[in-house]
Amino acid sequence: MQREITAEILVIGNEVLQGDVLDTNSHWLCQKLTGLGASVRRVCQVRDELETIATCVRGFLERGADMLLTTGGLGPTTDDLTLEGISLALGRPLALHPLALEQVRATYAALAQEGIVASAELTPERRKMAQLPQGAEPLANTVGAAPGVLLRHEGRVIICLPGVPEELKDIFQGSLRPHLVALLGQGFFLEWRAIVACGDESVLAPLLAPVVAAHPEVYVKSRAKRFNRENRFLITLSARGREPAQVEPLLAAAWEDLAARLQGAGIEVVSLLTG
Repeated sequence: MQREITAEILVIGNEVLQGDVLDTNSHWLCQKLTGLGASVRRVCQVRDELETIATCVRGFLERGADMLLTTGGLGPTTDDLTLEGISLALGRPLALHPLALEQVRATYAALAQEGIVASAELTPERRKMAQLPQGAEPLANTVGAAPGVLLRHEGRVIICLPGVPEELKDIFQGSLRPHLVALLGQGFFLEWRAIVACGDESVLAPLLAPVVAAHPEVYVKSRAKRFNRENRFLITLSARGREPAQVEPLLAAAWEDLAARLQGAGIEVVSLLTG
């Protein structure tokens, strides 16, 4: 099996912690990263505070994960502090990046031409979005004004994405994609889902435990909703690898083991979805 690439996600924004905005970005990123073969180990939400952001970035380096993805704090206002916090944590000064500046300029020129903004002038606030930590490169944002940012530091990768979901997705699926493929390869993730008729999850636990031990490359998890006489539980089996031919036999072997144990315990398998 290929070496597992680990990732952390840092969600930055007062609006998230105040309950004004629901963070859907980290959920979406977890799905996409898992599908590419990465393992997300940590998701953290913090306020727009310079030292707090810097402390979180230092913690990422200390924990040894391969990738850090941040969301939010790339805009033109004074409370958009993500890149400044990264600069502080890494000791890399901010500097005006020519390509980032051109991307910002082109965006506002187009917006001005469409009459969406009054002027295409590169004001200090707009130029701020082109101030990147030393050694970073901008990632084109075709939906909004602030470029994403990619920074490599001591064998790690830090990726900064806007907080607006449409902009984040545009960058992730567009300008960031080649970098992710280079880092993660064409990873493949597969999950099988089984629905079983069982009124008590504690009955499932001793059946799942030996399957987990016997198939360490497969993640096995039961998910309960509530107790009732006709309760049904979802059991998921998932694994990742380079290609389907590598992953599918792992899940098939784990399921064969589990299905036999469920049958022996008199637990009905209501359905099995293998796609």
